Amino acid sequence: MRRALLRLLLVPALVATGLLTAGPASAAGPVRVTDFGANPGELEVYAYRPAGLPAGAPVVVALHGCTQDAAGYALGSGWPELADRWGFTVVLPQQTTANNANRCFTWFEPGDVTRGHGEAASVRSMVAHAVTAYGADPGRVFVSGLSAGGAMSAALLAAHPDVFAAGSVIAGVPVGCAVDLFTAVACTTVSGQRTPEQWAAAVRAAAPAGTTEWPEVSVWHGTDDRTVNPANALDLRDQWTAVHGLSQLPASTTALPAGTTRHRYADADGTVRVTTYTVAGMGHAAPNDPGEGPRQCGRPDRYFAGTVCSSWYDGVSWGLDRPGRAPYRPARL
Repeated sequence: MRRALLRLLLVPALVATGLLTAGPASAAGPVRVTDFGANPGELEVYAYRPAGLPAGAPVVVALHGCTQDAAGYALGSGWPELADRWGFTVVLPQQTTANNANRCFTWFEPGDVTRGHGEAASVRSMVAHAVTAYGADPGRVFVSGLSAGGAMSAALLAAHPDVFAAGSVIAGVPVGCAVDLFTAVACTTVSGQRTPEQWAAAVRAAAPAGTTEWPEVSVWHGTDDRTVNPANALDLRDQWTAVHGLSQLPASTTALPAGTTRHRYADADGTVRVTTYTVAGMGHAAPNDPGEGPRQCGRPDRYFAGTVCSSWYDGVSWGLDRPGRAPYRPARL
């Protein structure tokens, strides 16, 4: 009862993402999967698999924002386009209105983000189903999400570092920032004001004891986000660089199109472990770039900003564009 009540009471600060969706999937779009295993979080899931996709392909889990749905997020983010181009499966969890009237993933409730529980456990079941039913590569599973989906993406990376090789947090918040509805509101509006090591401790506490291998993480945020304070991007940077034992000073800085600045944080061997992308002038949105160019993806929609294709940059960083079935390896400077 308490879990359901909290879901119904989410305030506008947590639901102002994805107010319009791109419409229903086409016949060749994502397909509903009804039997994927244990589902304690009572989520739905859709999958997109290019025709003729062989066994051993990677998996990208894409998590929509509040009021969005799986089909709309698939179109806006461009992940199915890239799946057709490069060859991988897209798994699209979908929150239900029975759980949450605004379709927000419950990223702030310990019962939904703790390993083996709630919505996190449901997403884990979806990944396991993709591996067994589709013959996907368990060593190349990735996760990305926007806003509430971004915060859930971060939580999944912390709780399941043995499942996700890398992930992307778009307009999200750090792991452990909130423990209930009220702290969740505070997290979206102000910085958490913790040290990097304090933030890192929250990730370590969520992971299996003894974890030493951590996912590669990218963080996307617009400078004009009025829904989730951009300071959260800095907290996420601090959190994951500390987890990896890195300095909070970037090893490289690159100017990308549409006023986007990329900072890379690498270890002593030059292996990139954390990347931040700051998009000047962008509000609360996932960056996409509709068009037919090789680095473009997505379709126009509210809460998708036509700047750069974040899915393309993440996919390249994760090696999804590499031909064949090479094992995952993080990018190098």
